[in-house]
Amino acid sequence: MGSLAGGVGARRPRFLCLHGFRTSGEIMRKQVVGKWPAEVTARLDLVFADAPFPAEGKSDVHGIFDPPYYEWFQFDKGFTEYRNFDKCLAYIEELMIKEGPFDGLMGFSQGSILSGALPGLQEQGLALTRVPKIKYLIIIGGAKFRSPAIADKAYANMIKIPSLHFLGDNDFLKPHGEQLIESFVDPFIIRHPKGHTVPRLVDETSLEVMSRFLDKMEKEISELPSAEAEAAADVDEKEVCI
Repeated sequence: MGSLAGGVGARRPRFLCLHGFRTSGEIMRKQVVGKWPAEVTARLDLVFADAPFPAEGKSDVHGIFDPPYYEWFQFDKGFTEYRNFDKCLAYIEELMIKEGPFDGLMGFSQGSILSGALPGLQEQGLALTRVPKIKYLIIIGGAKFRSPAIADKAYANMIKIPSLHFLGDNDFLKPHGEQLIESFVDPFIIRHPKGHTVPRLVDETSLEVMSRFLDKMEKEISELPSAEAEAAADVDEKEVCI
């Protein structure tokens, strides 16, 4: 696990980053930090964690990124039945207790499906009951859970926290990402021409949307009660590599 921490001045928003299916925290770190401008990543405190379960099959990134590879939970071909889902939620909660407090979640692919559902499950008292409320989301290549047992609870109410969604024109999950966005109030959206990937932030429109999202978070964090801000600032100064 690695954290991009440090810096001076106002506290940066701290995100727990959930990687894609059969990849790893280190791979996601390379995908994000290797593609996004330093002026963006410098405004975020990103903690990249490995999922709890070793990959049970071949990874799509084999030959591109080195192993080991991990997965958050297992699922059937219709993505309606899940195995080890409760263990996954418990594992994420323990991560948030150990390495938090966190302001938000960033997810890609399987990690983004989890990230998009967790605020609603937390609101229902079904997940993350021992950690502070999730305040922000960054969703890259996201989608909804299809199982009614989870979806009916995770998306029961409109999700009101600030969220940033990346949608690729050629992403096979794009229609599902559009459906996920419908569950959020006033989402920030970055559209890009690529497929199911963490996109580079190079065009002015994408950078402007990202900047507005970062500005909103920074403003809200600067207005936190002093006790909460000081407690979070103590965490922000840690350098975590496990």
